[in-house]
Amino acid sequence: MSDPGDNVTSMTPSERREQLRMLEALLFAATEPLDLATLRSRLPNDADIEMLLSELQAVYANRGVNLVTVGGKWRFRTADDLSFLLRRDAVEQRQLSRAALETLAIVAYHQPTTRAEIEEIRGVSISKGVLDVLMEAGWIRMRGRRRTPGRPVTYGTTEAFLDHFGLESLRDLPGVEELKGAGLLDSRLPPNFAVPTPDGSDLADDEDPLEQGDLWTEDETDR
Repeated sequence: MSDPGDNVTSMTPSERREQLRMLEALLFAATEPLDLATLRSRLPNDADIEMLLSELQAVYANRGVNLVTVGGKWRFRTADDLSFLLRRDAVEQRQLSRAALETLAIVAYHQPTTRAEIEEIRGVSISKGVLDVLMEAGWIRMRGRRRTPGRPVTYGTTEAFLDHFGLESLRDLPGVEELKGAGLLDSRLPPNFAVPTPDGSDLADDEDPLEQGDLWTEDETDR
């Protein structure tokens, strides 16, 4: 049986350059990030996708656009140090309220989480509109329903959240030391204090999928 790596080894430089051009064209034309499975389905069978992506990423490392991963998917994005050039053309977004920012942070770190759990962590109730604003921004989504009495809706973040904040995955959320350095946490924390580890999977063990009749926003019966 032949080694799959033999195809890569025997590939001519011109064939490799052509595959690199094909990959570049796919990523430029895509309207959303592409995963490895999609890229493999569009390129020749003998293409080493991971190696081609690494090579293309290196080519664009110092250019005006960079090849980045968002939630395990690949896309081209304006280099971070040049984003100011596009601010003039960007649509001005509504400034989030303190309640919305705190809610977004709780969802990001504690997902999957319910509205009641968000209120318990914040210590105050949140208006229905706060969650609506975050969902309209495309940063949080309804994940499922918790397997507890009342079957409350659970919330989590989206790929758009990762993209907006320049995160490859939820594992890249700031940790304790980074939050301290930014002045967002008191330096005198209890010794057993830890930042929660979010669950970005589709559904947790205690969640059921949303049903067709579920609304975009939860109604009062979900509280």
